[in-house]
Amino acid sequence: MWPKLDRTRGGAGQASVELVAVLPALAADLVSRRATVIVASAITVARAAKSATTTIPIVFLAGGDPVATGLVASFDRPGANLTGITLLEGETVARRLQLLRELIPNAAQFGVLADPASVNTQTGIADLRAAAPTLGLQLVVVNASTDGDLEPAFASFSQQRVGAILVGTSTFLARRTEQLAALAARHALPAMFAFREHAVAGGLISYGSSLGYGFHQLGIHTGRILNGDKPADLPVRHVTKVELVINLKTAKALGLTVPGTLLATADEVIQ
Repeated sequence: MWPKLDRTRGGAGQASVELVAVLPALAADLVSRRATVIVASAITVARAAKSATTTIPIVFLAGGDPVATGLVASFDRPGANLTGITLLEGETVARRLQLLRELIPNAAQFGVLADPASVNTQTGIADLRAAAPTLGLQLVVVNASTDGDLEPAFASFSQQRVGAILVGTSTFLARRTEQLAALAARHALPAMFAFREHAVAGGLISYGSSLGYGFHQLGIHTGRILNGDKPADLPVRHVTKVELVINLKTAKALGLTVPGTLLATADEVIQ
């Protein structure tokens, strides 16, 4: 049996925290079932799987550096029983700030919604703090790692009169597409996201790796393992496809005019 989460206490945010707690048991269950391959959609999941087995192949999709986080020995020669796909994180963080600055040129400060539970958060914030002075910006960082944190976080941004916000790239935040878009609309805050799915849900703009392409590559990597390739010899691949998506309907609701140069470079414009 799979371990069950008690969803009667604390809502989805509490369930998310509980899920992290039971990951080792879930991974152990897969090992006991003698899974042929374990597919992990986040670093925390891959870590739990790695702790549970040294023999069953593990293929991951990671939003950060799998070498720095200790998942693999190197990109070219992962070693052990893990390999996978990485999304471009550090390479796109500063660019998100620049793009948002083009949309909101007169703001003095931007907010950053960060998940302190994510292993990539501190690196991302450091990159943003390094880029902000060159754009004449100050940053207001507010943490959120459960659903209960989100409304107070947006209220804090409004109280501090930030001109716009950048939303972090943790698994928790990536899964709150409609909720985050609704909060940004309610507080009239232009919001930059990392993934297209947030812009489709009503967020103003997104710039980052294509999740769809990443999962497609994850499937290809998994197929190679099933066909006999060994994870130790299968290099970790980078998702090089980056998408810029702009939601014009949201821009109009916020009273923003999107520069034509930005529209011309967008991969998708939602009317």
